[in-house]
Amino acid sequence: MSSLIRTGISLDRELLARFDRIAAQKGYGSRSEAIRDLVRECAVSTDVARDRVVVGTLTVVYDHHRPGLTEELIAAQHHYHGKVLATTHVHLDARHCLEVIIVKGRASMIQHLADHILSLRGVKHGKVVMTTSGKQLK
Repeated sequence: MSSLIRTGISLDRELLARFDRIAAQKGYGSRSEAIRDLVRECAVSTDVARDRVVVGTLTVVYDHHRPGLTEELIAAQHHYHGKVLATTHVHLDARHCLEVIIVKGRASMIQHLADHILSLRGVKHGKVVMTTSGKQLK
């Protein structure tokens, strides 16, 4: 027997039309699949807000000619040992690098690490993205 449950919702006609356009633009085959993804997104946001264990990436673009910055980045990652799972480093040009830091831990700890790294002098831009390990999502 299937674990799927059918349900109905009431929406304003214009809101539903907008939803259908967005779902079609994103390539969803059905409203159900689009709604499932919205529910999953809400669940992940709740996990982050409740400071649950999450996985994520911190993407950083920085000037590697900035004195001491490379050492500071490495020291920050070592300080959060056990939270940093891996890094990928790419040379963008003669002066700039991109680093993707893969992390796992409580959402607040990941945000603290991101805030620390993104505030370093010489970091040009960065963004943290947190998500779930997927265990609770169907």
